[in-house]
Amino acid sequence: MKKNKLLHSFKKKSSVKNSNWQFWLIIAIPVIYAVVFAYIPMGGIIIAFKEYSVRKGIFGSNWVGLKYFKQFLTSNSSLTVIKNTFILGIYSLLVNFPIPILLAIGINEVGNRKFKKAVQMITYAPYFISTIVLVGMMMQMMDLRTGIINILLQELGFDAVNFFGKPGTFRHLYVWSGLWQTAGYSSIIYIAALSGINPELEEAAIVDGASRLQRIRHVSIPSILPTIIVMLIFNCSSIVNIGFDKVFLMQNSLNAGVSEVISTFVYKIGVVNADFGFSTAAGLFQSLVSFTILVTVNQICKKVTDTSLW
Repeated sequence: MKKNKLLHSFKKKSSVKNSNWQFWLIIAIPVIYAVVFAYIPMGGIIIAFKEYSVRKGIFGSNWVGLKYFKQFLTSNSSLTVIKNTFILGIYSLLVNFPIPILLAIGINEVGNRKFKKAVQMITYAPYFISTIVLVGMMMQMMDLRTGIINILLQELGFDAVNFFGKPGTFRHLYVWSGLWQTAGYSSIIYIAALSGINPELEEAAIVDGASRLQRIRHVSIPSILPTIIVMLIFNCSSIVNIGFDKVFLMQNSLNAGVSEVISTFVYKIGVVNADFGFSTAAGLFQSLVSFTILVTVNQICKKVTDTSLW
């Protein structure tokens, strides 16, 4: 009898496992993708410590230790690249982090349902424009001779402006065009958090005579503060992870002094100049700085607000 019960329970467990094979298949696909394209290539960071030669291979190349890290942190060109990366990253954080929060709060306060949906659609749509198309649009609109913006400036009596040729305008173009493209998408998570606020809190604030601004300050913002803190941690960790594609497409010889960031530097040194050891060291430095910022900001938020990633 006991043997039959054990056999029955084993068959039951087997049938449960077999019935969930679709779930395990769905889980397996991203796990395999992460292992193949994220974790296995991490073994290549050893190139940062070697004078890599294609003929000798990774393990046959000469070990040089921290040579490339010292070279990256001491050369004037590398220091300029690091400075440009931090300036552009901090500028992007100051603009692209708070404005989606304000946009989400504004959309949440709109009473007209159709108008709210229209605003969401209009602000969300630019996210689906590819980076190549976005930069192409900017170049066409800001062309020195045929761009519509310069035509309007000349009609108003101003001189035409070479937007992509002036180093001082590069960062503004990069950051504010990025805000236009991603603000609606970034606000979605805050809109979702705002929709989860208990309506009784709003009703209690109205009964107490709170104005709309007071309700936003004392009800809406405190309710979504944990979400804001988590997103702040993620955004801070991305300060040095400036995307390669947009910067590279907007870059030219006139603005290279302020547009050269670590990602484009790694491409030019590694792919163009075939200095694989130096480029790997620069990329590893970028990852280590990003991880350090993530841990530091997480610990600060944990002490100040009791909200953190871990």
